[in-house]
Order: sequence, then structure tokens, then C-alpha cells
Amino acid sequence: MSLVKLNIARGVTGTLPTSNYVQGGITNSQQWRLNTGFTGDANPISSNLEEVDSDGYGRIGDAMQISSGIWSFPIIGVWHIQFTVQFHVNADSRTNQLIINATTNNSSFSQASKNSAGIAHSQNSHTYNTATCNFIFDVTNTSTHKVSFSTNVNDDSGTTAGESDVNRTHFTFIRLGDT
Repeated sequence: MSLVKLNIARGVTGTLPTSNYVQGGITNSQQWRLNTGFTGDANPISSNLEEVDSDGYGRIGDAMQISSGIWSFPIIGVWHIQFTVQFHVNADSRTNQLIINATTNNSSFSQASKNSAGIAHSQNSHTYNTATCNFIFDVTNTSTHKVSFSTNVNDDSGTTAGESDVNRTHFTFIRLGDT
């Protein structure tokens, strides 16, 4: 086993086996986005999804798989999931919800995380607001542990924003470590 010299603040030094901190770490990280916006509710969001492909983006590991709005993980592990939505509407819209839904049996989805963004119309055109929700998911089986994402807008004319060259509504998946 090789040793690496460790320098710690205040002049204290020592050595650690390299295996203590070289192994492990983030083995999968990726980001996806809605490339075109839509009006009204979506449960689940199932179309106009793309992996980020601009501005020097880089993925670590294999890609998530999506089928009819259901996301499958490429590998087991503990995953951090972040869902960010930008809403806009040309009216007051008090409760615009974004939801991460999860299943551990490939069948029954429940709300794992939810947030909302209220909009008080303040301009002559669309007014925007953004919200984020997060969930840490212990994926012990990639066949049964899956997620989906939903939006529920208060005003039926409310739009979930999307764009093909910048993240407006987007999804982040980071594998934090082993289960």
C-alpha cells in the first residue's frame, strides 16, 4: 500500500494510505432539461426532455433512461435528485407545484418531494418564478426504484418553461455513494 504525505493546517503533518481517499467519490452525475415549455399540468413530464448538451456540460457515468416519463437509474446507490422548474404566466397563479414522485416497487408512485412557486402578476406580460425540490433516494434495485416528475399549475394558462440551449426547467441526478 502506498502512502501519501498529508499536510494539515497549523503545521501538523502525517501520512495516510491512498486507499482511504482515492476510492469512492461521485461515480455518476448528470443533468437533463425540458427543451420546450408546455402549458397546464403534466403528470408525469414525459416529452421534450434532453440531456444537457451545451456550455461545456460533462456527464460522469452512464445516462439515466426515460420511458413515458418514468426515469430509471443506471446503477444502484444513494442518489441526490434535484428538480428545478421555472414557471411563467400572464395572470396571478398562487400555487404552481413541482413534485418528485418515487416508487420502490415499479408500480405505486408517491410524492417524495414537493415545492411550489406563487406568481403575483406584476407586469404587462408574463411574470416568472422558480422553485426547486430535492430528494435523496436509496436505489437498491434499478428495476423497481424509479422516479417521475410532475407539475401542477394553479392557472391553466401557466407555463412550465423549457429551452434547448439553457437550463430553465431541469433535472439533476448525482450518485452520492453505495447503498
